[in-house]
Amino acid sequence: MSQDVLFQLNGVSKKFVKGKEEISIFDHLDLTIDRGDFIAVMGPSGSGKTTLLNMLGGVDQPSGGEIWFDGSRIDSLGEGALTKWRAHNIGFIFQFYNLMPMLNAARNVELPLLLTRLSKAQRRKNVETALALVGLSDRAKHMPSEMSGGQQQRVAIARAIVSDPKLILCDEPTGDLDRRTADEILEMLQLLNRDHGKTIVMVTHDPAAAKYANHTLHLDKGKFVQRELVA
Repeated sequence: MSQDVLFQLNGVSKKFVKGKEEISIFDHLDLTIDRGDFIAVMGPSGSGKTTLLNMLGGVDQPSGGEIWFDGSRIDSLGEGALTKWRAHNIGFIFQFYNLMPMLNAARNVELPLLLTRLSKAQRRKNVETALALVGLSDRAKHMPSEMSGGQQQRVAIARAIVSDPKLILCDEPTGDLDRRTADEILEMLQLLNRDHGKTIVMVTHDPAAAKYANHTLHLDKGKFVQRELVA
């Protein structure tokens, strides 16, 4: 694997059994993600976009094929090893933020670090750095219910980057936001990619959101049908 390649899927298939029926999501899917890239994945509902993100994040295992990350094969790892791998390498951003309502912003951001061996002091420093990066240092003690949707998504971004992951996976990160707030969030993702070298894969239905990525992959019926470079 080239040093420029961060993620590689080789002949990946994914099948589910529903009753007596076997449903194929992917069949021999290939994908190469370069280090420092920003990719938007688009496609109709049911095309396999979320399943793809889940496999990239080690949440879902393929039925066949190989998944390589930074030179190491991950599809054969056990659940414990995958949990440790995710904690050090992957940041997740979701459409509905997925914040814990009973925890303030700082505690929400800290959650991924509880899976690491960092000291309490180092965790606090990382949380402060992440919140500062998303412009929410003054909201550290606020509860999710005390923040706007855009602020909650910024907390979610801080949580995604607090462990300094190599890859950020975004599942419709602006789907619950108005256009102006969505653009602010997308500009933040661009900054993380451009200035901090984060590799980002973003699933979206929104063509306006996809324009913030370096290029767009179109997924349909478990296959990439088009690759579009963003001008």
